[in-house]
Amino acid sequence: MHSAVRWPNPWSPAATCGPLRRLKYSRNTSVKISKRLPGVLQDLPWTSVAKSLNGERAKPADGDDHLALARDSLRELVYDERIPPEVRSALAEDYDQVQAMLDKLEQGHIHIAAFGRVSVGKSATLNALLGAQRFSTSPLHGETKAAQMGQWDEYDAGGIFLIDTPGLNEVAGEAREALAHEVASRSDLVLFICDGDLTESEIRALRVLSQHHRPIVLVFNKIDRYTKDERQALTGSIIRHTAGFVDPRNVVAISAMPAERLVILVDEHGNETETLRQPKPDIGALKERLWTLLEAEGKTLAALNASMFATNLSDQVGRRILKVKRVLGAKLVRSYCIAKGVAVAFNPIPVADLIAAAAIDAGMVVHLSRLYGLPLSRSEAGDLVKTIATQLALLMGTVWTVNLISAAMKLGTGGLSTVLTGTAQGAVAYYSTYVVGQAAEEFLAHGKSWGERGPKQVIRDILDSIDRDSILAQARADIAGRLRSV
Repeated sequence: MHSAVRWPNPWSPAATCGPLRRLKYSRNTSVKISKRLPGVLQDLPWTSVAKSLNGERAKPADGDDHLALARDSLRELVYDERIPPEVRSALAEDYDQVQAMLDKLEQGHIHIAAFGRVSVGKSATLNALLGAQRFSTSPLHGETKAAQMGQWDEYDAGGIFLIDTPGLNEVAGEAREALAHEVASRSDLVLFICDGDLTESEIRALRVLSQHHRPIVLVFNKIDRYTKDERQALTGSIIRHTAGFVDPRNVVAISAMPAERLVILVDEHGNETETLRQPKPDIGALKERLWTLLEAEGKTLAALNASMFATNLSDQVGRRILKVKRVLGAKLVRSYCIAKGVAVAFNPIPVADLIAAAAIDAGMVVHLSRLYGLPLSRSEAGDLVKTIATQLALLMGTVWTVNLISAAMKLGTGGLSTVLTGTAQGAVAYYSTYVVGQAAEEFLAHGKSWGERGPKQVIRDILDSIDRDSILAQARADIAGRLRSV
């Protein structure tokens, strides 16, 4: 029995499963999954128009391996005790979708979404596949208001679900268009339906969809309105317009709801009666293409979709965690800036100033490295500080000159100028530690690497991005506040 339901969020737990299960997760495995994906993509027939789909059945072990890989990545992504509560809370909806996708994989379901402009026949095409009127085909513009789903029992014992979406060119329908993109990006296969030569907006939409690495079957509907020559010309034009991102074998022509025809009925007495009759749908080419795709790579379709989503969410989690670490790192750096500024302001011995400064900066880097989960030894931290200090000396020599002049004033007066110069020198020390902290965070955030830019350019970018005067003003305020509390 076919079923059709309103489906505002097809991947919500309410639609597919119970409460979110707490499962163990390993970031390393997620990274391993993402590294293996490019290889999987290269082997799939729909990722390159140069690779043909010959309809041969994929080896069962291949599909099973892909499914197992996807299930592992999803299970491990659902729960990670190291993820801060605020990050998990911010990504709660995404985690719910991961759980729903996991259940979808466990049940062996495939989701096929219909996509296209208003009134091109998306609903009619799905109804023709289902063999029943499950989706609205009202002539009213934009009748489909939200995603709807129906179960296709004709293939694979009902494990295939067909999804109808609102039209691309819906009036005042930005939210509906966003929903259509969301459904298509989360589905395993996309039916892009048109009713003639492609418009610029349709071509743009197809290019965007092709970036999701989903197989796209381009369905040329309403062919009953054209002559044979017109159909051939339009099909050729569609193939040319989509060259490079839609396999020409995936361009099929159908008539999901042929126009009514006038039929003359003759009864047993020879009386003639005119009546209108609806011809049967002509969707044989579409069915054959779908069966070929599903038989060849059905399991891998779902596995690829789930693995890519898991990888994307893993990246989101990483960015959120990095953001949290940045906030904590900023607090840590400020505390060291104040400590260094006060130590330098109080210390009347210039050589001790320099020793204390280096020790404080190295301690800060060690602390930051632990925060980022990339612990450095005291020696390694010292080397990093030296690298940063060398670039600072080249890029902001005037600041270091001020520091040295202040130290010289202390030396020349036996430390009596400390009251006059200590706070100013402390502010400069505060500023230098702030820059060292920012540079160290960049180094750690990129996995203990300066990247292609190198340390000099990274530090130059940091210096260009910060307001030195405001930092120095904050330094003086922080140091004065600490001195008052002593």
